[in-house]
Amino acid sequence: MNGLSDIEVIESRKKYGSNSINIKSDNRFIKLFIKTLGDPIIKIMLIALAIRFIMLFKDENWFETLGMLISIFLSSLISSLSEYGSNKSFDALQKMYEDIKVSVKRDGKLHMIKLDEVVVGDIVYLSSGDAVPADGYIIDGCVNVDEASLTGESKEITKNINDTLLRGSVITNSKCIIKVNKVGVNTVYGNIAKEISSEAPISPMRIRLTKLAKTISKIGYIGGILASISFIFNKLFIANNFNIDIIISLISNPIYVIDLLISAVTLIVTIIIVCVPEGLPMMVALVLSSNMKKLLKNNVLVRKAVGIEASGSMNVLLTDKTGTLTEGNMSVIGIITFDNKHYNTIEEMNGLYKSEVLTSLIYNNESYYDNKDVVGGNSTDRAILKYIGQYKKELEILDFKYFNSNDKYSSVFLSNKCLYSKGATEVLIDKCDYYLTSDGIKKIIRNKDSYKELLYKYTTKGIRVISIIKDNIFIGYILLRDKLRDSSKSTLKTIKDAGIHVIMITGDDINTASSIANDLELINNDDLIIDHDTLINLDDDYIINNYKRIKVIARALPSDKSRIATILENNGLVVGMTGDGVNDAPALKKASVGISLGSGSEVAKEASDLVILDDNIKSIETAILYGRTIFKSIRKFIIFQLTMNFIALILSIIGPVIGFTTPITIMQMLWINMIMDTLAGLAYSYEVPLIRYMKELPIKKNENILNKYMYSSIIVNSLYCSIILIIFLISKYTYLIIRNNINTLLTGFFSLFVFFSIFNAFNARSERINILSGIHKNKVFLCILLFIFLAQLYIIYFGGTLFRTFGLNIKELLFILIISTSVIIVDMIRKLLIRR
Repeated sequence: MNGLSDIEVIESRKKYGSNSINIKSDNRFIKLFIKTLGDPIIKIMLIALAIRFIMLFKDENWFETLGMLISIFLSSLISSLSEYGSNKSFDALQKMYEDIKVSVKRDGKLHMIKLDEVVVGDIVYLSSGDAVPADGYIIDGCVNVDEASLTGESKEITKNINDTLLRGSVITNSKCIIKVNKVGVNTVYGNIAKEISSEAPISPMRIRLTKLAKTISKIGYIGGILASISFIFNKLFIANNFNIDIIISLISNPIYVIDLLISAVTLIVTIIIVCVPEGLPMMVALVLSSNMKKLLKNNVLVRKAVGIEASGSMNVLLTDKTGTLTEGNMSVIGIITFDNKHYNTIEEMNGLYKSEVLTSLIYNNESYYDNKDVVGGNSTDRAILKYIGQYKKELEILDFKYFNSNDKYSSVFLSNKCLYSKGATEVLIDKCDYYLTSDGIKKIIRNKDSYKELLYKYTTKGIRVISIIKDNIFIGYILLRDKLRDSSKSTLKTIKDAGIHVIMITGDDINTASSIANDLELINNDDLIIDHDTLINLDDDYIINNYKRIKVIARALPSDKSRIATILENNGLVVGMTGDGVNDAPALKKASVGISLGSGSEVAKEASDLVILDDNIKSIETAILYGRTIFKSIRKFIIFQLTMNFIALILSIIGPVIGFTTPITIMQMLWINMIMDTLAGLAYSYEVPLIRYMKELPIKKNENILNKYMYSSIIVNSLYCSIILIIFLISKYTYLIIRNNINTLLTGFFSLFVFFSIFNAFNARSERINILSGIHKNKVFLCILLFIFLAQLYIIYFGGTLFRTFGLNIKELLFILIISTSVIIVDMIRKLLIRR
């Protein structure tokens, strides 16, 4: 009982290890940076970059090579910096747990040491409210323990001498001394923590980007082959005026043919590179980064950036009740006498009845006031003490019986020679022959079974009922309830309207769970409310075929969450799951969107994608809305960039045929790439969440990022712009407005290309006919587009030989601006046809 000596502590640590559990992810910046290079689009860009470096020595086109390198570096840098910063915030949140102190006896003296310093063989002193620091067995005392964090069972368990206490459980009343026999990763807690080291499921975003990369590659191959055919046709036939003799002599020359084929292959590679939306990875990084900061202000800490986007694709939400849908604080809502007199507050009582109620509740209570805070004891004791307020104790406690799950009550014997008990009504009623009226008069109990009707009345409303007695006199019923959050009902409606199926999972009995679900308007007539015993008898096929009817799972165990999440995930659904216990961690890891609560265990938070700092389901709704907004922003950017890429692709194919192989210079292309990649990505990343997004159905996990609407926008607008640009180059009518010289023509062509991109940015931003809808909410978008416009004007008049621009007069500039705005009219017509 004197504990270990200093030497024995060192030896124990060497033999059995430390009590620390290193469950933190590797947050080294370089590792996060390398991880971002696994993005499907970046992989294509890296391959293209390698080919570019090989071609660099041939065509000395280092501007585009440098641009691609910068694009890859910036997108990876932004993404890794965001996750690094988020992990730093998370580490600060978790550090609170590491600073917990434990009372340990060593060398015959009590010491307060850090939790991580506990070793096998330590003698640890625990009292009400303490968390058990390591696995061990009781050598003195008898306590009640809450093991919900480990087992999911909210029922408190009584532990006596030689019984095992597990790390992570909490002492709810009394005191005990334990001897530690397992520490760190060897504890039950540690074994669960190790499970979360497994890889999380592939995010919906990664799946979609992989499909997009394959689609773009195919388009690139086809476009490259067509462009090379066009190139060869121009070199052999058009350049030689279709002279058969010259053509035959050229193809008879092996050196000429090899050089022609090398140029054609080079062109194919170039076209593939042109098709790659190289700004997409950086745009994704930007939009995730900016929204991570916004979500933190809304009490959502993003652990993994993909968790935001995945939340927008959520089909099913498995949500806890306590603390998420409810306030998480048990509170007394009233006291009822045996003869059915109801009191909302202590102040409503008077005389002897008030005195007896106060005496019972003040002394038969393990909680106490620390300044204005109620601490210690279990949740019931704390709720009762908050209800009655602070009162001075004048009587002496002669004996105290702690609550245990077998007897189902606690009692206290006071110096006034009276025994006060508190606990389950069905147990205490048998000890009573009398009851106390609201006037303080003692009367005989004639029907002891009358309490059953009252219990049913309140438990079916989600209210917990316990009783208090004095000796053999029944004093009253205490009504307790964990109140629903004010926002829960409206939030659940919003989530359901968003097409997300909600299943409430709770440890409460089926009556209480049904009552709460009814209050939340979560259930309809044909919905299923099941408990653990029913669930284990349902096979997987039944669950997947009927999951939309299941609204409540009562008396649920952690394994129930994990099983439901796994079944739904395996059938192509995107599952969001909330959890706070150590035992929830494996299931949080398996879900597409693991959502831990800020008040939960550090293992659960480490396994999650999102941490809801205020434990409020309203914050989950916010995460879903932001997720949907992010996905829409990404789609808008893809429409914009692929449209511009396809214009470049069409011009590459048609250009040689009409005699313009390079109508745009390297520096001009570098400026266009900056518009398409960096500036546009930044503009779309600041799109604001719109409540109407929560009225739409969720996106399926396997749905392509490119949908019919996007295809129509990309094809129609790229074809229109390409046709106008080609007509601009070859039509004799162009010279009615544009001065008849090649420099002015090519300056106009370059300007028309850029202005097309500016006005098409507005088209891509909104699927509505009114392209200015909500534009005032994204001031960054307006500022960037205005900057591009003004910068283009500057380049037109002051770009000189660097940009190969020679100025335009007012008539020419207005002509080009009018033509470029026509893309808005074309897109409006497209949108009207789609609506019809």
